[in-house]
Amino acid sequence: MKRAHNFNAGPAALPLKVLQQAQEEMLNFNNTGMSVMELSHRGPDYEQVHNEAITLIKELLAIPDQYEVLLMQGGASLQFSMIPMNFLSKDKTANYILTGSWSEKAIKEANYVGNTTSGASSKESNYTYIPNKDSISFNDSDAYVHLTSNNTIYGTQWQDFDIKPTSPLIVDMSSDILSRPVPVEHFSMIYAGAQKNLGPSGVTLVIIKKDLLKHVPEHVPTLLRYKTHADKNSLYHTPPTFAIYILNKVLHWVKENGGAAGMEERNAKKARLLYDTIDKSAGFYQGHAEKDSRSSMNVTFNLKTEELNAKFLKEAKEAGFVGLNGHRSVGGCRASIYNAVSLESCQALQEFMTNFQKNNS
Repeated sequence: MKRAHNFNAGPAALPLKVLQQAQEEMLNFNNTGMSVMELSHRGPDYEQVHNEAITLIKELLAIPDQYEVLLMQGGASLQFSMIPMNFLSKDKTANYILTGSWSEKAIKEANYVGNTTSGASSKESNYTYIPNKDSISFNDSDAYVHLTSNNTIYGTQWQDFDIKPTSPLIVDMSSDILSRPVPVEHFSMIYAGAQKNLGPSGVTLVIIKKDLLKHVPEHVPTLLRYKTHADKNSLYHTPPTFAIYILNKVLHWVKENGGAAGMEERNAKKARLLYDTIDKSAGFYQGHAEKDSRSSMNVTFNLKTEELNAKFLKEAKEAGFVGLNGHRSVGGCRASIYNAVSLESCQALQEFMTNFQKNNS
């Protein structure tokens, strides 16, 4: 079977090797005579998968001992609510740096819980850039500072995290987790839905400082407390076992391919191919993000007219390219090139873009 060139924004492409391994083990995992989906989450066969995934995350991201690694459910969207429920007290204000739709959704949920402010925003430009660190306002009353490391819709990404608030720094890394090395110790909490770089939808990674778990109000419901999951090794209730099984295999694949540093090199090559094509097109392709804020995960661009956008997307689909439609708030086109998207797929897209320009100029 011919595989599609999958540029979906999420759920996104998975490594072919991982899919093949899952296929081989679908009916009989580890000689149990059962699928991993049929195993008890309290049994030794599943617990080995679960604990190995946590160990691999710690290794691949070089996570210090003072952090807990949690495997949760509900995606980043549930974290938008859980974070203020756990960490936003009545006498404090949550500080959100707004760089796209997901940070807007995060602050919306925090507003249901307590007071919020925005220390910086690039909304006035339709989120074409990441705010300069010197333009960000911090306050002594900040309960925490929240940012989104990569913005899937607008194609922008924090190039570094050289900001130093005095309050806990919390980051949503749903769309670029493990795509590059990150200074975990710089953050009090990192969270990420798995369905872009880590695995299928259904499991959410949370990396949280143990000290942060000590200051949670008594009224927070049990299941919505991070400490509940930390105390029970993310097994307080039935975890998404198949999603964690695939996560485990993706983590092995990342390790085999050079870890976070290997992913960074791989992703830079893919992004360079597409951005070079845009930059050399003399305006035929117009990137949405400013150059110094460009994402290595989501390449967003428009053509000169809506008619050309529509024609490009139609012919691309016919040529076997999937998921290139841009989000409705930006329009145009978007190539999501997460870890598992191959260099060959990006080369094929580059060739298609070059030929399309020749045929439509």
